[in-house]
Amino acid sequence: MRDLYDIIIIGAGACGLFTAINIAEKDLKKRILILEKGKEALTKVRISGGGRCNLTNAQVDLREFVKNYPRGNRELLGAFNRFSNQDTIRWFSDHRVPLKEEADKRIFPQSNSSESVIDCFLSLSRKYGIEIKYEHNVNRLSYLQEEGIWEVHSSKGTIPARALVITTGSNPKVWTLLAQLGHTIIPPVPSLFTFATDDAFIKELSGISLNANVKLLDEQHRPLKVPLVEKQGIMGGLLITHWGFSGPAILKASSFAARILAECNYKFVLQIHWLSQGEQLLSLTEVISSLQEEKQKHPRKELQNHCPFPLPKKLWNKLLERSGCLPHQLWTELSKAQIHSLAQELTGSTFSIHSKATFKEEFVTAGGVSLKEIDFKAFRSKLLPNLYIGGEALDIDAVTGGYNFQNAWTAGYLIACALTNESQ
Repeated sequence: MRDLYDIIIIGAGACGLFTAINIAEKDLKKRILILEKGKEALTKVRISGGGRCNLTNAQVDLREFVKNYPRGNRELLGAFNRFSNQDTIRWFSDHRVPLKEEADKRIFPQSNSSESVIDCFLSLSRKYGIEIKYEHNVNRLSYLQEEGIWEVHSSKGTIPARALVITTGSNPKVWTLLAQLGHTIIPPVPSLFTFATDDAFIKELSGISLNANVKLLDEQHRPLKVPLVEKQGIMGGLLITHWGFSGPAILKASSFAARILAECNYKFVLQIHWLSQGEQLLSLTEVISSLQEEKQKHPRKELQNHCPFPLPKKLWNKLLERSGCLPHQLWTELSKAQIHSLAQELTGSTFSIHSKATFKEEFVTAGGVSLKEIDFKAFRSKLLPNLYIGGEALDIDAVTGGYNFQNAWTAGYLIACALTNESQ
C-alpha cells in the first residue's frame, strides 16, 4: 500500500505527542501520522495548571503515588515501575525543558509556562518528520485481519496503518467506535469538581481557606460508601467560595466519589471537621474539654474576641451563631448545652450540597475503556491486535497535582517501547 503508515495516532494531546516523539527517537524509520479533530495540538496542555502545566509530582514512593488515582491505581503501579515520575523529570530535563519542584511536590516548567512544553513537543515533531493532520474527524475504524492492517476512515478518506494508537482523552465519539470493535466502555461521569450550596453560612466567608477534614454523607446523613472518604475522610486545604466549597480536599473527595455522587445527582451532605493538629483531628471530647478550660480561664471575655483554636475570626463567629451561641456572649455565660453544641459544630458541621461546579478549565472524567481489557505492560488492547490505548481514553483519572499527566507520559513511553520492540 503506497500510503501505508507504520503507526497512526488519533489525538494530538499530551499522550499522543509523547508517544509519537518517543517512537521516533527509538526508531527514526517509523512512519508516524497523528490525526487531530481540532485546529491545533496540545490544547489541554496549554490551559493546564492555569497555563503553567503541572507536568508530574515529585513524590518518591510509587505505592503512595498511585493512591492518587481513584481508578487505575493497581494497574498503574507496574507501569510506573517501568516509567516513573522520576523518569518523566529526567526526560523533560534531557529535552531542554528545565523544571522546578514546588513546596507541595508539584513539578512545573521553570518558565512557569505551558508554552515551554508545547514548543518542545512541536519542534521535536518537526525534527523527526512526524505528520500531524488537523481538523480530521474519524468516523470509523476497521481491522483487516488477513492483511494485518488498520484502516482509519474519515470524511477526508481512508488511511491504513500497521498499528493504531488511541489517545483521544474523554471523547465520546471515539469511545463509541471502540465499543463497536468490542471494547467495553465504562460510562463517563465528571470528576474533579467543586460543591455548591445555598446555605447562608458561606455568605461573607468567601475567600477563607484552611486545613480541614471532609466526609460525604447521603441526605439522611449516612456515610456514602466511598473508599478512603468513608472512614477517615479527606484532610487537606478547604476554600470557601461564594457558591460553596472548593480546595484540594474537596477536589480529592469529588474524584474518589465521582461515580456515587453522579448516581445521587450531586445532592448529598458535606460534613466538615474544622480543627486539626497536623494530620490529627481533635476529637469531640478533646474539643469539649478545651472549651470548658477556656470558660474557666477567660470567663469575662466575649466569645467573638477569644477563639481557642486557629480559626479565622469571621469563620469562628459564624460557627458560634450556627451552634446557637452569641458572638458577644461572655465565656462564663456558656451553658453546658451550648458547649456541646459548639463542639459538635467544630467537629462536624454539615451542609446540603445541591450541585457541582467545574474546577477551572481542567475538566476530568471518570470512565472510558475498561481496564480489564488492557495489557498494562504496553497499554495494548487484549481484544484486538496492534491496538494501543493511553491517557484518559482509559477508565483512569487522578486528583490534581500532576498525576493525570503522569498517566499520559507513562502510557506514551511504554506504547513507544512496544511499537519499536524495545523492552522496558
